[in-house]
Amino acid sequence: MALVAGIDSSTQSCKVVIVDAATGALVREGRAAHPAGTEVDPEAWWDALQTAIAAAGGLDDVSAVSVGGQQHGMVALDGQGRVIRPALLWNDTRSAQAAADLTAEVPDIAERTGSVPVASFTSTKLRWLRDAEPENAERVAAVALPHDWLTWRLRGFGPENPRLDELTTDRSDASGTGYFNSVTGEYDLELLERALGHSAILPRVLGPHESAGTVGDLVVGPGAGDNAGAALGLGAVAGDVIVSIGTSGTVFAVTGSAARDATGAVAGFADASGLFLPLVATLNAARILDSIAGLLGVDHTGLGELALAAAPGAGGLVLQPYFEGERTPNLPDATATLFGMTLASTTRNNLARAAIEGLLCGLADGLDAVRRTGVVAERILLIGGAAQNPAVSAIAAQVFDCPVVVPNPGEYVALGAAVQAAWTLTGTRPAWEIPLVAAPAPDYHPVIREQYAAHLS
Repeated sequence: MALVAGIDSSTQSCKVVIVDAATGALVREGRAAHPAGTEVDPEAWWDALQTAIAAAGGLDDVSAVSVGGQQHGMVALDGQGRVIRPALLWNDTRSAQAAADLTAEVPDIAERTGSVPVASFTSTKLRWLRDAEPENAERVAAVALPHDWLTWRLRGFGPENPRLDELTTDRSDASGTGYFNSVTGEYDLELLERALGHSAILPRVLGPHESAGTVGDLVVGPGAGDNAGAALGLGAVAGDVIVSIGTSGTVFAVTGSAARDATGAVAGFADASGLFLPLVATLNAARILDSIAGLLGVDHTGLGELALAAAPGAGGLVLQPYFEGERTPNLPDATATLFGMTLASTTRNNLARAAIEGLLCGLADGLDAVRRTGVVAERILLIGGAAQNPAVSAIAAQVFDCPVVVPNPGEYVALGAAVQAAWTLTGTRPAWEIPLVAAPAPDYHPVIREQYAAHLS
């Protein structure tokens, strides 16, 4: 039995899964936490990766490995392969003005890259670096993304072996930089220089199952951005729209056509299989439920029980859940607002339901935006930790106007990386079965989205 490993270096933690390359059956796994914050020393990711690999029993009996990771983050390297400053993560909004500046300077940027840059994109963080820390910007010799850097380190490179020309990435992650054209498969170097102020080495873009290299006998796959990795791990096909409720919320679908949304609502990313991944992202997702559950003094199970005791629409109570600003819509300085408070509506049950409805309505707006790019939604694959709450899946069937299913809980980004590893090892993309744990009956209630929409500005 050949074993392959998939790694998910996410915002909050590093997960490693080791699976049977033929069936995808989990053999063992490990994890380690990442530091909190919106800027992190990448060495913390490397330390967590080593810990997670050890917790998973090591890689000595593994034939191939691939690294999935959080998108967009800026890892700036000097000529000696040293990290110049802590990496700015996707959820660091200090580059909001830089995003606006780049958008104004390059009116056709959506046509050139597939996306209108927002504060999460790497290019905006490079522009912020140029403006706020010019001495650091001048030192930048290479720019990598989190999964690029970890793959590079895993292959034995770093300050002790600073081969910047050995940096690699894939189309999915490159497409979130703001200076890559996923249709042509080429970097737009003029956009890079406009952001950073000068040119720099960029990772070589690998094909979907092209090896980044080897470490001894261990084959290293190309890696992927987290959402593309999840789509690969789920085996998503045309008609499937994935709605992920994690630290952030995302709505995305695999399609053969590139998205070019000049409004900026939909990011025209590439996927990890050679196709495209139109995507809408929100900054606020599962933490909405954390906040309201804490306010009500209950756990997530208790929050769900309270929510299901309220009628659809929560008696007119509407939570606009922009607790940490928002990416979609692009409101980096926004805060959350509760509407419709009356003596009758302001109950524990209604507040719990308003939290879940507000979360899901934001994602349903994302689904509408993805549909406008030509995607046909035949079913919703609801994933992420919050999706396992029966109240979330039940209310999702009331918010979304197409069938909702909940796949078996799993580390789908890591599993997608494992798919890459197996694909790179064998030359054939595996088709692993993904069981479902819930398929609530369609129960669409238009009133939920209608009253949510009434408070959008």
